[in-house]
Amino acid sequence: MTITSAISVHKLDHYFGSGQLRKQALFDINLEIAAGEIVIMTGPSGSGKTTLLTLIGGLRSAQTGSLNVVGHELCQASEAALVKARRNNGYIFQAHNLHGSLTALENVQMGLEVQGTFTKEDRHRRAADMLKQVGLEERVDYYPADLSGGQKQRVAIARALVSHPKIVLADEPTAALDKKSGRDVVDIMYRLAKEQGCTILLVTHDNRILDIADRIIYMEDGRLSKQPEN
Repeated sequence: MTITSAISVHKLDHYFGSGQLRKQALFDINLEIAAGEIVIMTGPSGSGKTTLLTLIGGLRSAQTGSLNVVGHELCQASEAALVKARRNNGYIFQAHNLHGSLTALENVQMGLEVQGTFTKEDRHRRAADMLKQVGLEERVDYYPADLSGGQKQRVAIARALVSHPKIVLADEPTAALDKKSGRDVVDIMYRLAKEQGCTILLVTHDNRILDIADRIIYMEDGRLSKQPEN
């Protein structure tokens, strides 16, 4: 069967808590994202953007409705199924989440270790090549403490893309960066993702990077809606 949609969401609801403390966070989410499409999701803080991103990424189990990501149904999926689905994904967050005790090269290699299919030599070669592609070939042996914010985010992008994932999920990847560094890392992510043919869903409040999107979607109060007029 040919998968035309990389991400297909239908009538998705999500709740936090239980009993009297149960609170609905997402309401009747319907969303189709085509393979290779770059979609930016915007909206006020607390509107449910990160919640939806983590559900699509298999970081928590969807509860009701349908959530299909590259052919895997994630609604009420088992933990084993979620782990398998996560292998299709690359993740980039506001906090780079690099391991301080590992070099840039070793951090990027971690993006391959979870796959369990690459030899040590392959991991080293692929990680070094990816760091070269993000302009850090001279800093492969640097530790995160010796890198700038923009450089750390480049390492995070390299780690996310080194396994050639089908889906890249980015949550406020430029929020902690200045204007130039933010633009640089987004341009790198855009170029590499286009070269690899992967799908990007990016959450941001940064209006300076909206131009990379094929489409912009808007979330408010747990619902996808039309973006308000400026």
